[in-house]
Amino acid sequence: MRTLLWLKRLMPEVRWTMWQNRFCSDSSIQRLESNSSIRKHLISKITATGPISVAEYMREALTNPVAGYYVKNDMLGAGGDFITSPEISQIFGEVSMVLNKMTTDTYNHIYFMTVIYGLPQLLGVWCVSEWMAAGKSNMFQLVELGPGRGSLASDILRVFSQLKTVLGETDISVHLVEVSPKLSQFQAECLTGDNTQPSDGDQPVYRSGTTRTGLPIYWYRRIEDIPRGFSVFLAHEFFDAIPIHKFQRTEKGWREVMVDIDPESPDKLRFVVSHSPTLASSILIQKDENRQHVEVCPEGGVIVQKLANRIAEDGGAALIVDYGHDGTKTDTFRGFKGHQLHNVLDAPGMADLTADVDFSYLRKMTGTEVTCLGPITQRSFLKNMGIDSRLQVLLRNCPDPSTRAQLVHSYDMLINPDKMGHRFQFFSVLNRGRLAQYRGMQKNTAPLPVAGFAELDIQ
Repeated sequence: MRTLLWLKRLMPEVRWTMWQNRFCSDSSIQRLESNSSIRKHLISKITATGPISVAEYMREALTNPVAGYYVKNDMLGAGGDFITSPEISQIFGEVSMVLNKMTTDTYNHIYFMTVIYGLPQLLGVWCVSEWMAAGKSNMFQLVELGPGRGSLASDILRVFSQLKTVLGETDISVHLVEVSPKLSQFQAECLTGDNTQPSDGDQPVYRSGTTRTGLPIYWYRRIEDIPRGFSVFLAHEFFDAIPIHKFQRTEKGWREVMVDIDPESPDKLRFVVSHSPTLASSILIQKDENRQHVEVCPEGGVIVQKLANRIAEDGGAALIVDYGHDGTKTDTFRGFKGHQLHNVLDAPGMADLTADVDFSYLRKMTGTEVTCLGPITQRSFLKNMGIDSRLQVLLRNCPDPSTRAQLVHSYDMLINPDKMGHRFQFFSVLNRGRLAQYRGMQKNTAPLPVAGFAELDIQ
């Protein structure tokens, strides 16, 4: 899901049609336009093997090694197809850099730092506070999944530098999971000044270097390649781009929504509903499901299981921030191209594809060895982290009227329920021992000791 277009629907209402036998001649395939190699590839595959799942369609469109959207495009920023919320709130960080020089020495407690930080920096504060609450491990791995241009990690590392006295001699390292070669280059420039070296051959670490703040940094394609140890995992607008399966309830039971060739226009694709169960429709639907249309992200479930297993065995925490819901929404699959909503089946490989994260599904997939908090809205999380107090500090110390107006506008964008305030959800996975001392306490007898998930006293 992308940030600027929450008020529009993803595409015209789709009339689901039953999967019928159809014929598409080789000559009609040859009439395809030459500007979409992914579309040609998909039509060839469908012609040979039949309709494909939405998950397979997304995987080809986004990560095909030759022409996938994430492989060959610069999709971020004003010139790309979407802007992430850390980029929108960057003005907070820029003003904070000036104010920090005047105010950092005034605060001697980790939570007091929340009054001078914005969204990206507050996530850095969250990481440090969880490291502290978990016992201040000698090893601290900051892991980000899908780091975009690296702006979020950059702001978090700036927070780490400002909290050196808190972190002490801790062995801190940065680990990025990124499948896009183009984005890894942007990240390297942002975080290291391109002070990195590519690895030879098919190594788990395909790029490494030193950050501008002097920390070792590594790039991976898979989570399982990251070294074991105490880690704080961040996934900001990551899970929404993982391929989903779509299912429709019919009179004959659950059926999977597939992607097929449009028989009336053989150079185009359409959605159909399978007339018989598929393996996915047989195993992925929960028994207590009562919705009429469901999107399931099994790959996302596998990833959150991997995070949960590491957190249970090695300690640490995960913070997942994304557009999503708690098992209530149905049809959220949509595309973005040039900051506009885009029909998901048009020009595959040329647009970003996304679906809201079902946090109820992620919670079920984490298992019983970890504790989950949330989802809560971005508005609640940021207010709990003290963003209101922080805004007042910035406004009092900022004499420039235009910058003040930008601060208020950015704050409204992040907090307003009609904008991003209720669209983004925050979800945390913690080691069970993290809250062990609070088990058995009655509700409302003490605040939940996890930053952002309960109001912080920063008066």
